[in-house]
Amino acid sequence: MSTCSAFDWPGLMRLGLGRLGLRPDQFWALTPVELIVMAGLDDQPAPCLRARLEELAQAFPDTPSRRVKGDPE
Repeated sequence: MSTCSAFDWPGLMRLGLGRLGLRPDQFWALTPVELIVMAGLDDQPAPCLRARLEELAQAFPDTPSRRVKGDPE
């Protein structure tokens, strides 16, 4: 029997049951990927929230493009 494991199960259990406060049935119903995403440990960038969107809108305001015939005044 091998002692090598693809996942750090004790670490994942500490994360899920301890830090995230999941019940055992909730923990065992998750995949490791779901657990990692719930903990915010994935490598995806944070979503663009309203405050950041407003900062970007101020930094890069929309400018009217050339008027096209038929556009309202």
